[in-house]
Amino acid sequence: MTPWEVAAILAAGLAAGAINAVVGSGSLITFPTLVALGYPPIVANVSNNIGMVAGGVSSVLGYRPELAGQRRRLLRLGVGSVLGSLAGGFLLLLLPAEAFRVIVPVLIALACVLVVAQPRLQAWLSARQDDPRVDGGAWLWLGVFAAGVYGGYFGAAQGVVLVGLLGIFLDEHLQRVNAAKNLLSLLVNFTAAVLFTVIAPVDWWAVLFVSLGTLVGGFVGAKIGRRLPPRVLRAVIVCVGVIAIVKLVYG
Repeated sequence: MTPWEVAAILAAGLAAGAINAVVGSGSLITFPTLVALGYPPIVANVSNNIGMVAGGVSSVLGYRPELAGQRRRLLRLGVGSVLGSLAGGFLLLLLPAEAFRVIVPVLIALACVLVVAQPRLQAWLSARQDDPRVDGGAWLWLGVFAAGVYGGYFGAAQGVVLVGLLGIFLDEHLQRVNAAKNLLSLLVNFTAAVLFTVIAPVDWWAVLFVSLGTLVGGFVGAKIGRRLPPRVLRAVIVCVGVIAIVKLVYG
């Protein structure tokens, strides 16, 4: 690996870690970078997924204040994320890459719509529930499970999907929703990373430099993201989601 390649992967990891902390979709930077450097797609995807774990840890640590009081809810939803990630990881190794090529852009587009419509939909749901559930109920669990399947398979923009789901079903401030998204995304990436380490081809040099970049980027992104007003954060999420769709469809 040349110094230029190391620098490229570190820079991509730094940007991806910051974006993941605020929104999600950082893999749309690191994954294409690894492929452009000559890594086979499956090796790039697997190595990138493992490398993202470090950035997930720093993002969660950066959002610790917003995680307060969410332990019970996240334990329940975390089970869905872990199970979904295992299912998605096995699908990555068993199915052709084209399997989600049509579905993924649709999921991201739906997530963007949910993020934009979140305040009105949340108010609509609350008005029809005498005792709103703090954990989001069975539908949210199933949605988080599905996001975990997607995250274990590819993972780019899973944060946009999670923010859309959590924002609709939970009566929470968007920053607390974002904190929950970071933790659930970390669980998905960590679970897939353990699976891939055991049964998939991994380039550990790529993992190392993606990890270093995302670790720093995660702290930087958390500091920025926690200061953004809900409307600005929502706009950033939608912009990243649109870019993700364009890259996946036309990239």
